[in-house]
Amino acid sequence: MKFEIAADMEYGVTGKGTIILNIHALRSPNQAVLFETFSVEPYVRTEELTSAHGENRFIRLDIPKKADLRISYKATVDTSHKITDHRKQKPVPVARLEPSVFPYLYPSRYCQSDKLYRLANNKFGHIRNPYVQVVKLTEWIHRNVEYLSGSTNSQTSAYDTVTEQAGVCRDFAHLGIALCRALSIPARYFTGYSYKLVPQDFHACFEAYLGGDWVLFDATKLAPLNGMVKIATGRDAADTAIANIFGNITGGYIQVSCNAIDGFVPHNYIPSEMKGVSYL
Repeated sequence: MKFEIAADMEYGVTGKGTIILNIHALRSPNQAVLFETFSVEPYVRTEELTSAHGENRFIRLDIPKKADLRISYKATVDTSHKITDHRKQKPVPVARLEPSVFPYLYPSRYCQSDKLYRLANNKFGHIRNPYVQVVKLTEWIHRNVEYLSGSTNSQTSAYDTVTEQAGVCRDFAHLGIALCRALSIPARYFTGYSYKLVPQDFHACFEAYLGGDWVLFDATKLAPLNGMVKIATGRDAADTAIANIFGNITGGYIQVSCNAIDGFVPHNYIPSEMKGVSYL
């Protein structure tokens, strides 16, 4: 499936500073970047970096003086995914998990799974199939947390979302991750461009590690699961922030788009059929 994605951003800089952007489509075996352009006006020194585990592509902007920056990114991306069947999914003990997924079992800044252990196990611990556990907790979040733009801020955690019962996509994702980890299911944050998202913006959801696959879930249900272009994955939003700012810099205008080409047909997972969507 091919998508044309774009992001236009503006920043006001009052002195020397640095911005580390995370808006480029990830290159992976299942996601090919066919074409992309990146520009900054006025010119500043830029450098592309890759995270240690290859799950993020960063652009570091070295800004020497006061400026009004205009940033533009455009790309054509070819993505692919597989439908995973979990009808016979069995729990995998932590003792048998691959060491590479251990960081996605632990509590993190925004996903305090240790504080939500009792809630997760009281509501979902009786379910034997781990895929069904994640489906049910995703449905529970969708029913019990109101999607409310502007209701939270950069400090809001999964524990806050449970008590406030409102949030935006990052809060829905953090809560899903925390509940999964409380059930000993590795889970990680997924950020990307999303087809059919209204209004268009960067979108957050989460992946759970099930049967050797990272399976995608979105408790907001605002976009088709096969319509995502991955930017990055991490323990939570702290690992995948669209921009990390160092210096006296103020964010301004942001416009994001994701358009499908070549007759793309969107779909979602169907929990009753025990099927999920996996991006590798």
